[in-house]
Amino acid sequence: MDFDLSPEQTMIYEYGKSLARTYDRAYWMENAEIRRFPEEMYGQIAADGFLGTMVPDAYGGSGLGMMEMLLFQEGIANEGVPLLSLVVGACMSMSIIGERGTEKQKQQYLPGACAGDIRFCFAITEPDAGTNSIRISTLAKPTPDGRFKLSGAKTFITDAGESDFALVVARTTPHTEVKRKTDGFTLFIVDSKARGIEMQPIPMSIVLPEMQYQVFFDDVDLGPENVLGEVGKGFDILFESLNPERILGGALCSGLGRYAMGKAVEYANDRVVFDRPIGAYQALQHPLARAKTEVEMASLLARKAAWLFDNDMPCGAEANMAKLAASEAGIKAVDASLQCFGGNGFTKEYGIFDLYPLVRLTKTAPINNEMIHNYIGEHVMGLPRSY
Repeated sequence: MDFDLSPEQTMIYEYGKSLARTYDRAYWMENAEIRRFPEEMYGQIAADGFLGTMVPDAYGGSGLGMMEMLLFQEGIANEGVPLLSLVVGACMSMSIIGERGTEKQKQQYLPGACAGDIRFCFAITEPDAGTNSIRISTLAKPTPDGRFKLSGAKTFITDAGESDFALVVARTTPHTEVKRKTDGFTLFIVDSKARGIEMQPIPMSIVLPEMQYQVFFDDVDLGPENVLGEVGKGFDILFESLNPERILGGALCSGLGRYAMGKAVEYANDRVVFDRPIGAYQALQHPLARAKTEVEMASLLARKAAWLFDNDMPCGAEANMAKLAASEAGIKAVDASLQCFGGNGFTKEYGIFDLYPLVRLTKTAPINNEMIHNYIGEHVMGLPRSY
C-alpha cells in the first residue's frame, strides 16, 4: 500500500476546499435547519464530475475506485459540509448498478445519476428487523407471469422522499423457507413514484439537510427489468454495499473531526485569558492532541480498507474497525474543540455544538458500535459468537 497520493487523488481530496468557497458550512447549515436538500451544491458536485466517481466512464462516470470516493467524501467533510445522500446514492447505489446491473440498467440510470438529474436512496432497514437484516420481512412475491408484487415496510431511509429511485433490499423467499439464512435476498430498482408506495417523514432531532422516511410498499408491481443481479442471490450484492458504507462513515467522521479541531485551534490561538492564549494551557491542548492522533489513525485505517476493497481483497475487518475508530475519534474531537470555546461553543455564531449531533449519530448509524464490537470479537479475533 502506497501512502503517497497521486496528483489526481490529491486534487480529489482538496476539492472540498474549492467547493467550500461557494458552498460552505454556513450554506449547509442554512439548508439543514429548514430541512431543505442543498440542490445547488449537489448540482455543482455533479457538474464537477464527482457523483460518478465510482461509475464506469462509459456511463458518464470517472471509473475510479473506493479510495477516490473516500478522498472526495473526507475532503468535503474536512470543510464541514457532509452529505449523507452521497453515501447512499453515489456509492451504495450508483456504483453497485455500475458493477452488477444489466447493460440496459446501466444505460437507463447511470448517465442521468452522474449528471445529478436522477437521485437514488438505499432501502434496507425495517421497523421489526433493525440490525438483524437476515430477518427482513419485505417480500417481493413472484407471480405466475414472471413478475413480482412487493409488500412490506422500511424505516430510516435517507432521502427517500426526494429520490427518484430506491435500491430496495427484499426477500423473494421468506427467511423461514430458505436452507441458508443468506438465501432468498433480491435487490430491486424501484421507481419511488410507483403505485403502491407511501412515504412518511420521520421527525428527527438532529439537524440535517436530508430527511428520514418510513416507506411502505403495498403490492408494488415489479418486473424482471427491476431486478438488480440475480433473483434470490442478492445477499452478495448487499454485502458489497455495506463495507463501502462503513468506510465512508469513517471518512465523514474523520473530516468533521478535523473541521472542529481547525476551528478550535484558531480560536485557542486568538483567545487570551490570564495573559496568554488559552491554547497554551495543557488542559485544552492535550485533549486536542489526543483527538488529532485518533482522527488520523482512523483515517489511515479507512484508507487501508478502501485500498483493500479496490484490490479485491477482504476488507470487512478494516472497514468495521475504521467506522468504529472514526466515530469515537470524531466525538472526542468535537468535544475537545467545544471545551476550548467555553460558553461560546454553544452559540450559533461559532457553530461548534452544531457538529456534535451528527458525529454522535455515527455511534448508532448506519450500524451501532456494539454490533461492530461483536463483529471484531467474533470474525477478527476468533472469540465465541455473543448474540
